Amino acid sequence: MRQTDFNLITETRDAVLQVSARGRLILVHPMANRGTAFTMAEREQLGLSGLLPSRVTTIEEQLRRTYAQYSRSPSPLAKFILLSQLRDRNEVLFYRLLSEHLEEMLPVIYTPTIGEAIERFSHEYVGSRGCFLSIDHPELVEQSLRDYELDADDVDLVVVTDSEGILGIGDQGIGGIQIAVGKLGVYTAAAGIHPRRAIPVVLDVGTDNLGLLNSDLYLGERHARIRGEQYDEFIDLFVTTVTRLFPNAMLHWEDFGAGNAHRILNRYSGEICTFNDDIQGTAAVVLASVLAAVRLIGTPLPEHRVVVYGAGTAGVGIADIIREAMTRAGLPPEAGHAQFYAFNSRGLIVEDGARVRDFQRPYARSRAEVDGWDVADPDRITLAEVVANVHPTILIGASAQHGAFTEDVVRGMAEHCERPIILPLSNPTSRSEAHPADLLTWTDGRALIATGSPYGTIKHGEVYHSIAQANNALIFPGLGLGASVVRARRISDEMIYAAADALAGLVNEYRPGASLLPPMSELRLVASTVAKAVAETAEQQGLARRPMTNPIHDIYQRMWKPEYPALEILPPVTS
Repeated sequence: MRQTDFNLITETRDAVLQVSARGRLILVHPMANRGTAFTMAEREQLGLSGLLPSRVTTIEEQLRRTYAQYSRSPSPLAKFILLSQLRDRNEVLFYRLLSEHLEEMLPVIYTPTIGEAIERFSHEYVGSRGCFLSIDHPELVEQSLRDYELDADDVDLVVVTDSEGILGIGDQGIGGIQIAVGKLGVYTAAAGIHPRRAIPVVLDVGTDNLGLLNSDLYLGERHARIRGEQYDEFIDLFVTTVTRLFPNAMLHWEDFGAGNAHRILNRYSGEICTFNDDIQGTAAVVLASVLAAVRLIGTPLPEHRVVVYGAGTAGVGIADIIREAMTRAGLPPEAGHAQFYAFNSRGLIVEDGARVRDFQRPYARSRAEVDGWDVADPDRITLAEVVANVHPTILIGASAQHGAFTEDVVRGMAEHCERPIILPLSNPTSRSEAHPADLLTWTDGRALIATGSPYGTIKHGEVYHSIAQANNALIFPGLGLGASVVRARRISDEMIYAAADALAGLVNEYRPGASLLPPMSELRLVASTVAKAVAETAEQQGLARRPMTNPIHDIYQRMWKPEYPALEILPPVTS
């Protein structure tokens, strides 16, 4: 880092903070401040005597007090704001609190509460730790990134969004910075990536959200979203600059619109270390769910017929990775697409249908095939009609259409499939394609289920079913950690598959009602396991710039534990 008053050494698990500042400057620095936990000797040396209450407390005592304050907060958004203010005041205490209550707090700092925080960003603005880059000022991109005050070797991750496809709420303009900050919070809590080795970025290219544009409080650029050549040039400027300044960082794309997400990933994935969580992260965690279910059923993956209801950015990414897994399991590559039936807003995607995007075309069915079906409207074939004609074994929902998996659809599927694999992935719960309790009822408890939102445990008959949450947090933290450990040149398809396979391997799915995925409470174990698989795959492919000597040791040493760093108190800097 370049600060003269604070120098934080974060390369290994045990961070060291060199401090030459004195007095109140220390109490407003989130990584230096430890509040009442400063010892009396430290207070005297750092000029803090009289600036803190007399009693010295432990971090455990601070945690009890802070958790009590959190528990009294009246709403999820209030809890989010309290945690954000804590992070800006005392970063170590924030991450320690989060790590000890991760399963409880993950829905607050991440989905679903993060959606409300994004919508309310300009109205509730209390400061932000992100980097804001405007398409109206491309000349400031490099200086803005330099102003984050990190050097080339200090950055492992850059999470960037243009806010067009935020969760299920669409274009949110500059408020999307909160999703980048939230993602990095999960990277730290789950994988131990030090918070000062990551940069959250929002690309402010305008917004088509009329509510934001007409709000006096909106903090972003006040014009319609820029598209076309100017947008592409801005993206290229950003990528070129960030990879030059931070050559060891993985560039994580988040919540870009469907029209840009695949195109941007395809443009840069072969050149730099980059990853799109909506496409590849979602796909990997869903593949892990499918692999666990398929192993339980015993039917080889290539024999399954898959319906993807909602073939957007995430849906097609899911289809792509399952198709690749089928190829790995012995299905000829040219036969893979034939196992999939994909839907857009016009129904089943057919080769001569309307509104078919380029990235959806490989999954379009031939007109000759569907002409032989009994359907009401050949130009708008419904989910129920596909189920009746195809008898699918796997049903995946990425449509954000609440209740799309109706009783008739599910019972129709279960009639021809002993253990239907049903994954209603849209979140929040108000957008889920089905409630898992209904799926269990309609299939007589036979369905194997993973959802996008957390549902916990549901009793059906005498069996308690642990409903797996197909949360990207089970994949992306470990992927980023693995890439950073070996300084991967790029993220390959094989590394994504290795992440999914490692995740599936952590599951004991043979107990009746067992979850298809590990619980959120085991994120540290999950992240380290995924990281090891990713890093080893990168080495095998020749993509590692820093080979491992001992994988377990190398990964463990990179996983920061939120503890107050060792202090090196230096003489004050004189001008």
